[in-house]
Amino acid sequence: QVQLVESGGGLVQAGGSLRLSCAVSGNIFSITVMGWYRQAPGKPRDLVAKIISGGSTIYADSVKGRFTISRDNAKNTVYLQMNSLKPEDTAVYYCRITTSAQTYWGQGTQVTVSS
Repeated sequence: QVQLVESGGGLVQAGGSLRLSCAVSGNIFSITVMGWYRQAPGKPRDLVAKIISGGSTIYADSVKGRFTISRDNAKNTVYLQMNSLKPEDTAVYYCRITTSAQTYWGQGTQVTVSS
């Protein structure tokens, strides 16, 4: 059974920083893409950032220059360093893992940025 355990969310003031982690455990092979998505109330779930197995990264325009995604292949963990946070970054953040066979989602972690 595959599990994605997210951590690092919370409440922070505008301009602050948070680091999200997503640890993947279980019988999982050939992870190709690790990413973070977010969903604000009443809005669709959108891509924040993703990192491909070769190391290339893709970011949403709204977070470029402020967020950094990274992965530790040995630990099957993906991170999202979020700096210069804005109130509009407030959302539930979800980790997503894609393998050659399947896609997995984490349970989500709340990030709230106060003005």
